[in-house]
Amino acid sequence: MFTEFPIILNAGILFLLLFAAGFIGVKVKIPNVIIYILLGIVVSGFFVDLKLLHVTGEIGIILLFFLLGLEFPIKRLAQIAKKIAPAGILDVVLNLGVVMAVCLLFGLDFLTSFIIGGITYATSSSITAKMLESNKRMANTESEFMLGILIFEDIVAPIVVAVLVALTAGTALGAFELSMVFTKIIIMTVVAILLGVFVFSKLADFFDSYINSDVMIMLLVGLALSYGGLALHLGLSEVLGAFLIGITLAEVKRPEPIEHLLLPMKDLLLPLFFLYFGTTIEFGEIPMLGLLITLVLYTIVAKVIVGIVGGKWYGLSKKLAFKAGLSLVSRGEFSVIIASLAVGSLALFGGIYILIIATIGIILFQLAPKLADKIYGKKKPKQKIAIPS
Repeated sequence: MFTEFPIILNAGILFLLLFAAGFIGVKVKIPNVIIYILLGIVVSGFFVDLKLLHVTGEIGIILLFFLLGLEFPIKRLAQIAKKIAPAGILDVVLNLGVVMAVCLLFGLDFLTSFIIGGITYATSSSITAKMLESNKRMANTESEFMLGILIFEDIVAPIVVAVLVALTAGTALGAFELSMVFTKIIIMTVVAILLGVFVFSKLADFFDSYINSDVMIMLLVGLALSYGGLALHLGLSEVLGAFLIGITLAEVKRPEPIEHLLLPMKDLLLPLFFLYFGTTIEFGEIPMLGLLITLVLYTIVAKVIVGIVGGKWYGLSKKLAFKAGLSLVSRGEFSVIIASLAVGSLALFGGIYILIIATIGIILFQLAPKLADKIYGKKKPKQKIAIPS
């Protein structure tokens, strides 16, 4: 239908469709990630050349993880990792490791099992943060624990993506090849840390002088794309590169002005990534239905266990830990990124899983306070003691 239109007209139509879909999502309180994926599924048959859409969406993802890294100076990263590490490791074991074992038991090969484990691993940061804000739970006691889990996953997941990118590119699975992948990750991480400590930490005055200049946008986007592109060149993930260079820029300690410059560009381009992912999903007979049902049920339970057990380790009460676990079920951005590495029936499997689990996660998030009250009881208000006059 749109194949004969000028590319500018197609772009305008797409953005108008994104606006309409996003507006509906706001009204019915469905996170935009789901809405944009569904829109991509609907419009996929109307467009032939999606290369430009793919590239612009990739830039949106790079900016997302660049800004995410910007929130984590090296010292803060170390503090968060130490406090949340036990719960974070439990999360990796249950939602990545055990899922891989289940897939292997279903007869899948190691790489396919790893991809599915990656899809099921990380809670959606965007969905969870938006739900916390819209439900006015951001200041609740359990929210600090939940945000800690999200941050831990945001650190681990780019590494998972980087390894999977290398493996799906055809790299053999031998011990030497895997060690080379991790060596590249370590080298890029060390270089980023050194740049942050010895270069960017000394450029605060430079950033203060030019932060309101248009040329600063060129520098920031250039750094994000270059380090992300370097990661790709080394057979890793642009997500990891963007995250690491964000950590580097965090040492400037000017996150808010930098975010102010880049947030509009990220918000413009990021929906295109989810839209593009939706266009890659071709519905047919649901693949591995038994495994799909098994993983949907298991990964809901696994996140609740992370909340209950990890929350207790973190110092939460049983009730708050249970509420946190119910609120961590949704999967989103990382799941989409990893699912985009798959092809054929595996891509369809990943897309269906994400849509189902994100929807269930939203419902459980809304019900979490009521379910926690029902199981553990409401906190009785303190009775006022009458003071005799």
